[in-house]
Amino acid sequence: MNTHTETTRQASRPDTPGPAHQDGLIMRDVTMLLGDGEDTVRALDSVHLTVAAGEFAAIVGPSGSGKSSLLAVAGGLAAPDSGTVTIAGRPMTAASRRARTALRRDLVGFVFQSGNLLPALTAIDQLRLPTRFASPGAVGRDPMDLLTEVGMAGKADRRPHQLSGGERQRVGIARALVTGPRLLLVDEPTAALDQARSRDIVQMLARETRQHAVATVMVTHDTEVLQYCDSVYEMMDGALSKK
Repeated sequence: MNTHTETTRQASRPDTPGPAHQDGLIMRDVTMLLGDGEDTVRALDSVHLTVAAGEFAAIVGPSGSGKSSLLAVAGGLAAPDSGTVTIAGRPMTAASRRARTALRRDLVGFVFQSGNLLPALTAIDQLRLPTRFASPGAVGRDPMDLLTEVGMAGKADRRPHQLSGGERQRVGIARALVTGPRLLLVDEPTAALDQARSRDIVQMLARETRQHAVATVMVTHDTEVLQYCDSVYEMMDGALSKK
């Protein structure tokens, strides 16, 4: 992590988020309860998280600490019991379920552990599919240009079973970016990769985040790739703290 960059970011991060943060993700006092009665668990315990446009944030912590719940709430897949979530100035928590679905489609990209690609589609068609469901007038990115950017143009006609784990992950990242999201949520992208491929994937995520001013949140157990992130947080028993 660049010490000078991080020091500057901390010094300029006020209690009231600035313009760059307004363009990214803002979670304020977010709490989510799971279970009933005596079995109730605070999956998220008064979580505060701000990730600016162009910032690459990592979240570490043991299994069951609340990392997946945080991604679900941040991306509008689940609603918290209290608190607020805003993406690019658009309130997620105050929106109806239908409106939240539209916001998620237009503002959020998801990257899953193994790419989560559709078996029957070629790499280029994996990227073309999301563009068909984009809102009218939405500004996305050209699928082939994006495959070129992630080093997969030469395998645009390959299906997932013809690609390596690292290649599938590259296509998955490109698919998440093709609609031009403002927030990118990444769940354990290196879980099935060796160290060299893990480093390549995270470096690529960092580059895409900064070049295209996306706010990126990555959940990971791989401490070797944290050096490529701008900020690192730790999750423990539903509570989030900066490392």
